[in-house]
Formats: sequence, structure tokens, C-alpha cells
Amino acid sequence: MTKSENIFTPSARPLSIAVLVLPHCSILEVASVLDPLRAANRHLGQDAYRWRVVSPDGHPVPLTCGIELPSSGPLSAAKGADALILIVGYRQSEVATKPLLRDLARMAPRFALIAGVDAGAWVMARAGLLDGHRATVHWEDLEDFASAHPNIDTVPDRWVIDRARASAGGAAPAHDLMLHLIAARHGAALARQVAASFLTTIRDGHEPQTAPAPQPDPRLDPRIAAAITRMEARIDTPEPARETARAVGLSPRRLETLFRETLGLTPAAYAQSLRLQAARRLLTDTRHPLTEIALRTGFSGQSALSRAFRQHFGTPPSALRRG
Repeated sequence: MTKSENIFTPSARPLSIAVLVLPHCSILEVASVLDPLRAANRHLGQDAYRWRVVSPDGHPVPLTCGIELPSSGPLSAAKGADALILIVGYRQSEVATKPLLRDLARMAPRFALIAGVDAGAWVMARAGLLDGHRATVHWEDLEDFASAHPNIDTVPDRWVIDRARASAGGAAPAHDLMLHLIAARHGAALARQVAASFLTTIRDGHEPQTAPAPQPDPRLDPRIAAAITRMEARIDTPEPARETARAVGLSPRRLETLFRETLGLTPAAYAQSLRLQAARRLLTDTRHPLTEIALRTGFSGQSALSRAFRQHFGTPPSALRRG
């Protein structure tokens, strides 16, 4: 295959894929890339898709679930593959070192396609591989990614293909992207067979990563579900419980009673727990200063966040960040 060829076209030629897995990513993301290809081979009765897993140093890769994924070698072992897929999860700024970024930039012209899963687009962008392209990342990082890389057209799609670059927002979108690849090369019927093997459906790339309106838990009173939806949508600008009650057609007293009976918390306590969980994610997954995290999660300032955080988690946010 020439490196200018589009791999998303009908072809009977085996496709070779190198999968660069960085530490602290999810095993589900790895499986979402590799298992659709395995299933396609099973249905075809031949190795139409071939892959090798590589890592930054050639050693086994520690995943978030605590196991290590074997590697066929360092990035240089990807030489000869038609496509390179980067699977990146947490702490991308640490695990994607400057030498690795230089190697990625140097080797990029050898591949007909380079794709990033989850935080993979961050690494591709840092290597200069997405300038002037459309791309997506995990929905939690979209705002930060767009701000950090204004020369990239950041979109909230599940997956994106733009010329010789592709990106997927996470495990499920990566599965969708692989189904699209299989359909493009071997037909929609095979893609449907593969999807059926995993009891999934084929999702288009332009669909949003999250539902436009969160689906309520069918076990909850619809009014409680509606109140929770409002709280989740107002992490940075929380509203008083009385306004939430009015919006869902309840009195403040009745709302509190239902929350206590169903969730064991008052509406205010539940809303604050959502905000504190969001703050914890920002502390562990980003380098935003505490003052910015406080504002993003609806607290009046760093001291207010610290007091609530210590009371809820038993440790101050500064200690969690140091850890």
C-alpha cells in the first residue's frame, strides 16, 4: 500500500495495523480496537486484518485495571504497518515524552493513516500531526483541547476521519470507527455481523459522544430523574434546591423527602457530591489551578472547595494533586 492511499476503500489486501498503547489507558479501549478486527477475520475466514501492539519502551504496558499488556516492541517495531493507532488514557502529558513525540513526527509519513483514541488526539496534536485537521477527543476534554490547539478544528463527534488522520472519543467510539473501517473495506454486511457478535449497533461518527439529554434511570421517580439531570447540567452554576423543585413540579419539602427516600441525601447534598466528583476528576486529570477548578465546579473560591472537598473525601485537594 502506498502511504497516500485511503485505507477506507474496498480492498481484498490484508491491512496491517500497529497499535501504540501508552500506560494508564483502559483495557476496554484496547479491546474496542482489536476485537472488531479479530471478529472480522473470524467471519471472513482469513486474516484480512493483522495487528501488532507496540509501547513507548517496548516493555509491557500497565493498564488502568492493574494488568500489563504485552508489547511486540517499541514504536520502531511499527515500521511496515499501513496504519498506526494511538490508544492513550490518563496522564498523557507525562507518558507521551518528548522523545516519543519526536519519533511520532518522524515516522508519521510512513503510515497511510494515524488515528488517536481517547486522549490520542492530544498526543497527535503535541507531535504536530493534527494541524489544520478536524479531530475529536473524549467529551470531558473537548473544551481544554480546543483551547490548547486553536489550529485544530475540534468537534464533539464520536469519531472523525480527516484525510490521513482519524480520532475517536473513547472506547465505544473506537469500536464504531473500527466497524466503519470494516464496512469500508469489506462491506456493510460484514460490519453488521461483527456488531451483532458484540450485541452492539453501528454508530455514525457525527453522532454526539453523549446523549443530547441524559436518559433517566427507569427505577427513579421521573421527577427525581429530572432534578438530577438539571444538577448534572449545572455543575459550574448550581441552582438553589427550591428552583430545582419548582422546575420539576414539586414543593421544596416534597423534593427533599423524595431525595432522602430514594438516594439517602438531601437535594443540596446530592448536587454538591456531583460537583465534588467533577472537581476530583479535574484535580487528577488536568493541571488547572485550584482556583479555576473551584469556579468550574460551582464553588465561590479555592477555600470553599477545599473545605467541602476535605469534608467529603477526608483529604484536601492539594494532597490529592501531590499524590
